[in-house]
This record gives sequence, structure tokens and C-alpha cells, in this order.
Amino acid sequence: MDYEDVTVYGLEDAEEASLLAAQRECTFVWANREGWPVGVIMSYVFVDGRFWLTASGQRKRIAAVRRDPRVSIVVTSVGTALPANRTVTYKGHCQVHDDDATKRWLYPVLAAALHPQDAERAEVFARFLDSPRRVVLEVEPVQRIGFDGTKMSAATTAAAWGGNDARS
Repeated sequence: MDYEDVTVYGLEDAEEASLLAAQRECTFVWANREGWPVGVIMSYVFVDGRFWLTASGQRKRIAAVRRDPRVSIVVTSVGTALPANRTVTYKGHCQVHDDDATKRWLYPVLAAALHPQDAERAEVFARFLDSPRRVVLEVEPVQRIGFDGTKMSAATTAAAWGGNDARS
């Protein structure tokens, strides 16, 4: 056994769906004017097969994705109740929305996802999101790379200790 080909530890569809539903943060990656990849942590919701995020329109990432809509999104299980070491990366196309209808739809959905136990807080947060220069980012995934570290860990244990990890 070696770790040269980790594609055998892919993330199953059900685990991917659970991860996207449980996590509320992703790393959003775009290319700057010089072609360098740049990333930030952003809140998101995943609805109808697309990622929805929001940022102020004067952020450099907004000008960058208007120039080149090819982006990546990375989601991990860190910080959720799911097993550690689950990740999925998407290549996708990003569309910038600045219309009121899209904003009116996204702000309460995102706020409720970020504050599921407190409807009043979610309502206040949604109102704060509604600022003059804010835009909505819609990312349509075109390719995914999933990884389930729990599979790799189990394979390592089986290879090293015959399935009997004496350290536990």
C-alpha cells in the first residue's frame, strides 16, 4: 500500500450531500489579474446544484470573476459534526448578480442557514446584508474532486495492523 493514488478514497454522493448541507463555509478561489490563484473563506448555501455567496461589489474578487468567471470552491468537514478529513473541490463558472430579485431571495436563505436556531438574528443579518454595493455570486460546478479521509485511514489501519489497531 502507498499513497500515490488516492483516487480510490473518493467521497460518495451521500457523504458529499451531507457535507454540503452541514458546512456553511467554503474557500472561494479565483485568479487575479496576473493569473495568481487567490482564495478567501466565505459563507455559502448550496441550492439546486449551485453555490450561492455574497460580497460587496467593490471587492477585488468581484472584478476578477467578471473578468474571468472560472473559479474553484473547496469545502471541508472541519467544524461540522461529520467525520474529519472529508473534502470536495469544485471547478465552476461564476456569475455575478446585482438584481434585486436575486438579492431578495438569497439574503434570507443565507441568513437562515447561518443562524438556524435564531430566526430573529437571521432576519437582522439579512437586513444588514442588503447594502448598496452588495452582489450575489452563483457558482455552477463543472467538475468535482472528492476525498474521504476516513476511507484512507481505514485502509492504512488494515494494511499496517491487519485491521486490528492495537493503539486504540
